Amino acid sequence: MALDAVTVFGNVVLFFLVFGMSATVDINCMLEQMRNQKAILTGVFCQFVVLPLLGFLVVSILELDYAMGITLLVVTSSPGGSYSNWWCSMFNADLALSVTMTAISTILSILILPVNLLMYTRWAYNGQDDVVGSLDWDALFMALFVVISAICLGILLSYTIKSHEFNKRANQVGNVAGLILIVFSATVSNAGGGDDNIWSRPWQFYVGVSAPCLLGLLVANALGTLCDLNPPERVAVSIECCYQNVGIATSLALTMFEGDQMKEAMGVPFLYGIVEGLFIGTYCVWAWKNGWTKAPADAPLWKVLVTSYEVIDAERFDSSVEVSTSCSIRTPDVLAAVCEEANANDFNNSFNTYYKVEDGSQSSKGSSKKSTNR
Repeated sequence: MALDAVTVFGNVVLFFLVFGMSATVDINCMLEQMRNQKAILTGVFCQFVVLPLLGFLVVSILELDYAMGITLLVVTSSPGGSYSNWWCSMFNADLALSVTMTAISTILSILILPVNLLMYTRWAYNGQDDVVGSLDWDALFMALFVVISAICLGILLSYTIKSHEFNKRANQVGNVAGLILIVFSATVSNAGGGDDNIWSRPWQFYVGVSAPCLLGLLVANALGTLCDLNPPERVAVSIECCYQNVGIATSLALTMFEGDQMKEAMGVPFLYGIVEGLFIGTYCVWAWKNGWTKAPADAPLWKVLVTSYEVIDAERFDSSVEVSTSCSIRTPDVLAAVCEEANANDFNNSFNTYYKVEDGSQSSKGSSKKSTNR
């Protein structure tokens, strides 16, 4: 695969985006999420079962043209990876869960993406052409390598440096890289002029491309609620479900189709990219204002977008642990005074929320009892 300047620049920016999001996450939070089988399985089910199935149903019900339908099936079968982390970071959903799911889905997509494409394209169009063979696998594996290496390096540095200030700076790097990548992707998508008539297509085009994203968002949100995920986890799973890698579909459209069919196919990932941004952005604002994210619902929007409450929560927890350690070695009288001064109630809430300590924990019980008595 020849690497031109555009490809190299895109991969470099993608690396810094994923690295920044991964380095933002406290290693303890991520290890906790890796044991959160319910949230991860819900997310994987939404990414690899719900959205591809919705894409197939839309293609079949609306009887979309071959080029349009095939490209839409590729879009709904390609998990998004990096941008989903960016949305979770900007609106303070559960970033640790998002990064964990990105690592898992990136690895799983190597096997499940072609299986889904083989299955659904065969069912929808009776096995016409070799869709999987038309994919640019070199570009796909290059993107997978960039994402996995960035995640590993970000997590390693977060674990090695152990600095909340580093986590904040890494988050800022990731957010800036995300903005650059959005502008870059929009520029590249429109450079070829293949979407000249995108706003004069039949209604089936707009409904067909928009429906999987909107329905996927609603279904993922409902499944997260039914599975009793906490609100930030629910938001992260919903974003991971719907934000797709439109670059894979764009690559297929360029290599598989020609002429008018190529123009028709190229319009699908272009419009889906617009739609997913609008739907997910609206959903994130709604979730924030309803208290479903880690950001305070009454905080100014600009502060929510530039502040990583994931890091702030980790700082608060570390402070609470220090208070707990200090309290555990003092006499009862001194213990009560210290715990009152450090706000033992806040410690109990943070400790139980993030590390799910069992009710039988002696130190947690002691702090709670002191707070109640006073």
